[in-house]
Amino acid sequence: MTEDLAVFEAAEEAARAGRAVVLATIVHCRGSVPRGAGSKMLVDPERGLTGTVGGGCGEAQVIEAAAEVLETGTPRLLRIDLTEDLFSWSPAVCGGVFDVFIERVQPTPARLDRTAAGAP
Repeated sequence: MTEDLAVFEAAEEAARAGRAVVLATIVHCRGSVPRGAGSKMLVDPERGLTGTVGGGCGEAQVIEAAAEVLETGTPRLLRIDLTEDLFSWSPAVCGGVFDVFIERVQPTPARLDRTAAGAP
């Protein structure tokens, strides 16, 4: 199973269970970054993470922003800058920048009911 398919299946499972989740998608990259544009991560407060946008401190920033987006419902574009602090104690700085679009995925019960009944 591809990672994208796993993300979408996790989102579908959350919708069936009536849970709102957050989808984070890398929309732009520059320089050396751990994951490319189109990479996705689903943040489900009950089930955890599916997929990845790169791990480490950048992913931690996305998870923190996802909690805010889940609460407010307001989508957000977050810039992760991995060029800072090149002389830190950690040599794991990639040297690039990537933008992540973070959006809440809200279940729609009426739509799920129609789909389950075989309607388009």
